[in-house]
Amino acid sequence: MKIYKIALLPADGIGPQVIDAAVEVLEKVSTASGFTVEHTTFPWSCAYYRDHGSMMPEDGIDVLRKFDAILLGAVGWPAEVPDSVSLHGLLLPIRKAFSQYVNMRPHRLLPGVDGPLKRSDFDLLCIRENTEGEYSGAGGNVHKGTPDEVAVETSIFTRRGVERILRYGFEQARKRSGRLASVTKSNAQRYSMVLWDEVTRELAEEYNDVAVTSYHVDAIAARMIMAPESLDVVVASNLFGDILTDMGAAIQGGLGFAASANINPDKSVPSMFEPVHGSAPDIAHLGIANPIAAVWSTAMMLDHLGEANASQKVMAAIAATTAKGIGSTPGRDTTKQITQAILSEIE
Repeated sequence: MKIYKIALLPADGIGPQVIDAAVEVLEKVSTASGFTVEHTTFPWSCAYYRDHGSMMPEDGIDVLRKFDAILLGAVGWPAEVPDSVSLHGLLLPIRKAFSQYVNMRPHRLLPGVDGPLKRSDFDLLCIRENTEGEYSGAGGNVHKGTPDEVAVETSIFTRRGVERILRYGFEQARKRSGRLASVTKSNAQRYSMVLWDEVTRELAEEYNDVAVTSYHVDAIAARMIMAPESLDVVVASNLFGDILTDMGAAIQGGLGFAASANINPDKSVPSMFEPVHGSAPDIAHLGIANPIAAVWSTAMMLDHLGEANASQKVMAAIAATTAKGIGSTPGRDTTKQITQAILSEIE
C-alpha cells in the first residue's frame, strides 16, 4: 500500500480549522482509495514567532524536505506580527527553498454558488511565477527614518525563470483547450516585461498547437470581469499573478473557494498546497470558516501525488455539497457542517 507523508502547517487564525477539515477529508478518501496518509503537524506560526522570535526553527526547511507534500492553513496575525515578518519568515522561504516556482490557482463557479458576474461558464487556470519577479526581495533602505529616506525594491526576472513558468503554462494549455494568455505590462516596463514577451514568442513557435494571446495586465483584468469565459490558461509574473488570482477568487464566489498549489514540477522536493483566503482574524473564533478552499487544495495535492482518482472523488464531493446549498453562501454554514457534508458525499 502506498504511503504518503504530509507535513501540516495549520499556522494562524482559521488555518487550524480548515486544515482539520482537510485532514478529515484526506483520511476518508485515502481509506476509500487504497492508500495511506501519515501526517505530522508543526506549530510554526505567529504564535510560534511570539515565543521563539522566528516563524520556524533554523532547520525548518530540512525538516520539511523529507515529506512528500506540505499542506498549509493560513499565515498571519497582524495584531501581533507584521505581515512583512510572517510572510518572509515562513511562506516565502518555503516556496524559494524548494523552488516551488509554479503557483497554480483554478477559478470556476461550483454548482450552487452565485458569483458577482452574470456569467457562470468560465473555467480559468491562473499560473503565477512564484519565486522571483516583483517579490524577489532585492532592495533596501538608506537614510532610514529621516526625511531623506530612500526605499528601493528591485524586480528580478531571469530568462530561465520566465521560460520555465511559461513552458509550464504552455503544457497546461495543451492539456486543456489549447489557449494561453500571457500577461505583461511591456508598454511601461521596457526590460523585464519585454523579456517576458520575447520568451513567450519563442515558446509559441515550439508549441504551435497552442493559440497564444499577449495581454497587458490592465486589459486582462478588464477581460476577467467582462468576458472571463474567453480565457482559459493565464500565465503572469509574481505580482500580476497575485492580483489577478484574487480577482479570480472574487468572480468564483469569494476567497472561501480559492485553492492553490505551490509546485516544483520535478517532484524532487515537496510541493505546498494552501487555501489563499488568509487567516481571517475577525472570524477565527466563530467556527464559520469555509473549508472548501482547503479541501480543494487537498484535491490538488492528491492529483500532484499521482492519486488522480482520489482527487476527482474529493472534487465531486465538493461539487455535490455546494449543489445542495451547503457551503455555497459565506458565513451561513459552520465549518463542521460543510466538512460533514463533504465527508458524506465521499461515502
